[in-house]
Amino acid sequence: MIIFFNGQQHTWRLKSTSARERALQYQPGQKIHGFTVKEVVAVPDLFLTAVKLTHDKTGAQYLHAARDDSNNLFSVQFRTTPMDSTGVPHILEHTVLCGSEKYPCRDPFFKMLNRSLSTFMNAFTASDYTMYPFSTQNGKDFKNLLSVYLDAVFFPCLREQDFWQEGWRLENEDPTDNNSPLMFKGVVFNEMKGAFSDNERLYAQHLQNKLYPDHTYSVVSGGEPLAIPDLTWEQLKQFHATHYHPSNARFFTYGDLPLEPHLKQIQEEALSKFACIDPKTEVPSQPRWTSPKEDHVTCSPDPLAPDPNKQNTVCVSYLLGDITDAFEGLTLSLLSSLMISGPNSPFYKSLIEPKLGTDFSSVVGYVTKEASFSIGLQGVDEEDIERVKQIISQTIDKIIENGFEERRIEALIHKLEIQIKHQTTNFGLSLASYIASSWNHDGDPVELLQISDSVAKFRQALKENPRFLQEKVRQYFKENTHRLTLSMSPEESYLEKQAKAEEEKLQKKIEVLSDSDRKQIYEKGLELLAAQSRTQDVSCLPALKVSDIEPTIPITPVQISTAGGVPVQYCEQPTNGLVYFRALCNLNTLPEDLKVFVPLFCSVITKMGCGALDYRQQAQQMELRTGGMSVSTQVITDCNELDTYEQGILLSSSCLERNLPHMFQLWSDIFNSPHFDDEERLRVLVMQSAQELANSIAYSGHLYAMTRAGRHLTPAGDLQETFGGMEQVTFMKRTAAMADLSQIIRTLPRLKIHLFNPNNMRCAINSTPEKVSDAAAHLEGFIKDVAKNRKERKPVRPNIIEVKLNRENKICEPTFHPCPMKTFFQMPFPVNFVSESIRAVPFSHKDYASLCILARMMTAKFLHGEIREKGGAYGGGAKIGGGLFTFYSYRDPNTVQTLSAFGNGIEWAKSGKFTQQDIDEAKLSVFSAVDSPVAPADKGMGQFLSGVTDEMKQSHRQRLFAVDHKNLVDVAERYLSAGQKTCGVAILGPENDVIKKDPSWIIK
Repeated sequence: MIIFFNGQQHTWRLKSTSARERALQYQPGQKIHGFTVKEVVAVPDLFLTAVKLTHDKTGAQYLHAARDDSNNLFSVQFRTTPMDSTGVPHILEHTVLCGSEKYPCRDPFFKMLNRSLSTFMNAFTASDYTMYPFSTQNGKDFKNLLSVYLDAVFFPCLREQDFWQEGWRLENEDPTDNNSPLMFKGVVFNEMKGAFSDNERLYAQHLQNKLYPDHTYSVVSGGEPLAIPDLTWEQLKQFHATHYHPSNARFFTYGDLPLEPHLKQIQEEALSKFACIDPKTEVPSQPRWTSPKEDHVTCSPDPLAPDPNKQNTVCVSYLLGDITDAFEGLTLSLLSSLMISGPNSPFYKSLIEPKLGTDFSSVVGYVTKEASFSIGLQGVDEEDIERVKQIISQTIDKIIENGFEERRIEALIHKLEIQIKHQTTNFGLSLASYIASSWNHDGDPVELLQISDSVAKFRQALKENPRFLQEKVRQYFKENTHRLTLSMSPEESYLEKQAKAEEEKLQKKIEVLSDSDRKQIYEKGLELLAAQSRTQDVSCLPALKVSDIEPTIPITPVQISTAGGVPVQYCEQPTNGLVYFRALCNLNTLPEDLKVFVPLFCSVITKMGCGALDYRQQAQQMELRTGGMSVSTQVITDCNELDTYEQGILLSSSCLERNLPHMFQLWSDIFNSPHFDDEERLRVLVMQSAQELANSIAYSGHLYAMTRAGRHLTPAGDLQETFGGMEQVTFMKRTAAMADLSQIIRTLPRLKIHLFNPNNMRCAINSTPEKVSDAAAHLEGFIKDVAKNRKERKPVRPNIIEVKLNRENKICEPTFHPCPMKTFFQMPFPVNFVSESIRAVPFSHKDYASLCILARMMTAKFLHGEIREKGGAYGGGAKIGGGLFTFYSYRDPNTVQTLSAFGNGIEWAKSGKFTQQDIDEAKLSVFSAVDSPVAPADKGMGQFLSGVTDEMKQSHRQRLFAVDHKNLVDVAERYLSAGQKTCGVAILGPENDVIKKDPSWIIK
């Protein structure tokens, strides 16, 4: 579906005038600090006032969105249009953040993560622009970060050494041994090797390159791994000079801070030092084909694919119109949703339900670059590829003939209304991302924000011409000759060929080297290693102080009551006319052998039909009456005891206040009479779920490694692996391969008896104060409706460990014994995901705060340097949660070296070789997460789910403030050093001879 609209939390602070009202006082033509106001527009739908300006001297464009939101955001984006696949914009994005004129220390970007209270800091390279956003709730912090970002993008050092580290370099495998073989190294080089091991990402890249073959979209802006070593430092600097100029920049600010200080700082610190140029970065329109084209690419086989014999992808992609036309963009986005979203859509019926594939292709629907629409399938048998193409063509013909049901269009517009009203904490970032593509090509960002105007125009077009949408389908799809049919199939030797191609590239680079070249490479490698190992002077960087952090947290009032005997938590919040409902049902009566089925139950229970509704009618009612209904697994470690936990499923939904009775009626039908007996529908859902899990590993491999590493350290960790780890991935693969799902159909009702029991349930409602009593009445009715599901059942003891059920429905396993375990999952990736986990302490323990600070400090002051800078991984660090202290790395070329870095990090912490400044920076970083904004929908959820009250949070806060040097050395010794004897380790990665020869590893 369209868009970003996740409206944002209102900060109800007393002010004489709101940010929106203040912004309305600006007048077109007004001059402010070198800028001229061009337009001032109130956008009541989004609760903001948009102010559009232009910089007089350079022509830089500026948009300010004034909104009563304390989470203020800044971003600057540049149109970056590479003409080769060396990854120059991506490597430049990394390198500009490695030091600038005013802040010459190495890596000021990562250093500022620990010197601010930012709620977001990052940078993005898209196909045709590069964006640098940050957000913070602190005005002083905003000014500090703005200074660092401006200096980084406009006045970077762009040192050759930083280019080697972040981009690519030739270096000895062991930089201290000039006899060790030369190899390619570099953060972006390894990142993109990891990115292209993801078959979905690989397919999407090929599809874009081949659909737009004549300009910048025909290349890989992130960098094709084998092309990256063709980029030179000089080319990088030249690309910066031509693209990172104010005349090619678009500035965006958002929030409740006043506009004028932003303009003054941007003018004084950056723009006043430039003259206007013509950046010549425009992207010409792709010349249209006169006839359709077909192409084919290959990828690596996926050992976790639901069916190993069905791993083909086929997709038809259509080049559409100009993305700068706001109304046409909205129309195409809505049309895309009508065509593909949900079981009532034509393409879902024609492609997904016949089970020709496991799911839609990785690129599907409306995409905004130069706009395109794609439709296809993954998990297809090679024999069915032609049939899929025919079905796509036939479905378009049927849409042109039959159009869409009016109720589906109304459901879609209702969904849009919900999205506009729903408030999130990152609205500024969502807004920046939403307008980026169109604005990048000189579309009007203000017009994009005026959604109601476009929706009204859409409704009017439908009223005037009932065939309006069918004519769009004919124009953009039936009569469109610029369409590409791209197929992708697995090739057994794919990875071998990739490795061979890299080796050939490497040898070509090496064979032209003279002895003096080799000596220089070795010496430069030593210089880089020395620079990476040197303690940096970061005194030039601005920083907040620990004293800038608020000493106390605001209290979130909640009321605890009951409805039909079920405990209920009510939280009154400014939810903008929405009601949010949650219910947690514990699993204590569920037999152990059924637990592996719980995630599958959660994924299908709202999609099979219920009561008098079949699954299509259920989906339509959910779209017409709610903002979505979902069920998910929950494993909650007790905040006082590591061997105590709560296991359950969480029901979540939201609706407009007027739809309360409808939402609860849907839940009643799901509880009382869910449909389980449609095997054809179940198979579709099982295949989709298995495919999603298989696809997720290449992107989130570090999460799977972390979950597996903690499996044998706590009882909750074991269940987490069952619900969301590699065990669940392999279970779903086996389930998808079953020829007969009747066993699953018999199992689901057994699960329902245990899970949908009001005796094991507690509920939460977040709504406006005016609607709490109304919500309570409908909740009471829902509980009465499902009362027949009450079943007094004795808890079932797990087979292995004796348990007892305490008064709070938590499982306590006092005889649990953690044990060490090392697991290696061989995967078709050229990079690794590595994790090591150590049993620590629960949230309320006095040492938990020290371990929080230590994890952040170790990440910033030791692990980042060892794993990313020296090791070349895309990321790595340490964190604590669920009672476990966990190390991890992401898209990592190393395994043993990274595990050594984890151990060396513990030794570093034990040695106490860190300063008070290091501790203070770690505290700032921890508090930026602790104090991150919470949306009205989520207020009070910590208490509801985990039992963590505001009083407990305040105690934890005070312990964080009190952490000192002695505490950190002490917890490093007592927990991390001692804990290594029983740690869990997990690696996902390519074949590894060192690990294979080590009998202590379990190979999967």
